[in-house]
Amino acid sequence: MKKFVILISIYNDWKSLFKLLENIDFQIVDWNVEVSILIVNDASTEKKPKAELNLKNIKLVRVMNMKQNRGHARCNATGLKFLTEKENFDYVILMDGDGEDNPEELTSLFNKSKDNPYKTVTANRIKRSEGPFFKLLYESHKILTYVFAGKLIKFGNYSCLPKEAAARLVKEACTWSSFSGSVTKILQDRISVPSTRGQRYFGPSQMNLFNLLIHSFSIMAVFKTNVIIRSILFLFIYLFFVSNNLSVITLFPVLAVLFFLFLIILTSFRENIEELNKSLENIGSIDIVKRS
Repeated sequence: MKKFVILISIYNDWKSLFKLLENIDFQIVDWNVEVSILIVNDASTEKKPKAELNLKNIKLVRVMNMKQNRGHARCNATGLKFLTEKENFDYVILMDGDGEDNPEELTSLFNKSKDNPYKTVTANRIKRSEGPFFKLLYESHKILTYVFAGKLIKFGNYSCLPKEAAARLVKEACTWSSFSGSVTKILQDRISVPSTRGQRYFGPSQMNLFNLLIHSFSIMAVFKTNVIIRSILFLFIYLFFVSNNLSVITLFPVLAVLFFLFLIILTSFRENIEELNKSLENIGSIDIVKRS
């Protein structure tokens, strides 16, 4: 029987997590595979509450407690490294723990993976649930990534990876900084299913403007060579056309692009293979929440 692990990284969002687990349990009833859950607790400041989970189809639920807070991308990287080095599994599904990765779409990922067993399956977003301002910012992020990095990335964490694909990711420094950027760069053999971004179960979204900027720059930093080449090309072309009309105003785009390049290069230092290789040292304990 095939073994699927659902990897969920969280920080304090326990109430949403418990509701998500119940919804996952309902969705996998007809899968005819062994499903377990690995939760990476990113050193939450709120203690995990005691809860009676009425789960009938999930075989095992574990919480991996991090000693120090590392952020969402690095928790996913640590979880993937733990699974590839310590566990026997066939596929791993990554999803957020707040309900925004709609559990009703799990079966689409599963069926697509079953029909294409050696391919990575991503949940490509066709509709988002945030307000108009955040949607505008996110579309701007996608356009900038396409213009400067040459990549149109429509997915986040929500995806299904064969074990071999997960093993390839944890050997690359960029996985420590950006999951979706790394998947785009490293795993070329991909297919997708359509996905509608869901609503959070409880509380406000943790994706604020600062986190969106880090997310965006981290993706582009994976393709920093492309970004540098395209930025220099833009500067040459732009300066050629404004060379006879130089002023503070016409030089502003040049300064903006140079500052942008500085931020991309600075963000690229988040990629660290040494930190990824020793990430399992940050595991404090692993608690079994449910075992069937």
